[in-house]
Amino acid sequence: MDQRVPPLNALKAFEAAARHLSVKLAAEELCVTPGAVSQMLKTLEAHLGVRLFERVPRGIYLTDAGRDYLPSIRNAFRQIAEASRRVAASNDVGTLTLSVTPFFASAWLVPRMASFQRAHPEIDLQIVTSSALVDFSRSGVDVAVRHGLGRYPGLRSDRVVTVEMVVVAAPSLVARLERPNSPADLARWPQVHDADRKGWSLWFQTNGVEEVRAPRGPSFDDTGLLLKAVLSGQGAGLLPAAMVENEIKSGELVQVLETTHMEEFAYYLVCPDNKQGLPKIAAFREWILGPSAQSAAADR
Repeated sequence: MDQRVPPLNALKAFEAAARHLSVKLAAEELCVTPGAVSQMLKTLEAHLGVRLFERVPRGIYLTDAGRDYLPSIRNAFRQIAEASRRVAASNDVGTLTLSVTPFFASAWLVPRMASFQRAHPEIDLQIVTSSALVDFSRSGVDVAVRHGLGRYPGLRSDRVVTVEMVVVAAPSLVARLERPNSPADLARWPQVHDADRKGWSLWFQTNGVEEVRAPRGPSFDDTGLLLKAVLSGQGAGLLPAAMVENEIKSGELVQVLETTHMEEFAYYLVCPDNKQGLPKIAAFREWILGPSAQSAAADR
């Protein structure tokens, strides 16, 4: 090892003490005594030939040198943690962590999962339900399925399925604003949006409605919450037909216009470009885009 690199334990003690501005709290975090932390800090300062802390009766404070040193040390530890996570993930061939929206999980994925398990018994699926965007570098998620336009910079995106979307509203809102005669009439209605606010814009474009105002109104990253907002009369909603079928039949919601098919607005399989070649990810992509998954769910 390069002799200019300080002892790792001393660097850990420095980072913890600088974060807490307390030798005692740093010692508790590192499971050592305060005396041990103090000694490691002195060792580091002697190694560098510079004082990193000012010692005062009520605690410690970073010197200018300490404040300058801290960001680089923190970044180094982050890089070590990320490199370790990548190595561990590359060796984890037995588990595929998949983040999906709750609706997609219940309505599409779960009824078909037995088909994947039969084809790949060596891979265990770990399903995480969320509608929020995934930070692949931190979350431990391998692949995600999200609803939208499939445009995610730096990520590979494959269309899985296009679902039938319908415009629905609460009966009270329909009674107040009157049932629309054409898609253009909905431009004056309040609307409830998904998280990226692109669904309604695409719907109006598909229906030939131009010069629609910028999307306004509440938005939700969870379709269940979006549905509740529509049920409470906050605005018209653009939702999967299968999701609101019962509410339309019961009269809790009104489908205000005929169904519009938007092929581009679909569910997409998303993963980092640099991970798409991993065997477990490649196997799942081949399955979810293949005929065995795209066909009717025979495993119900």
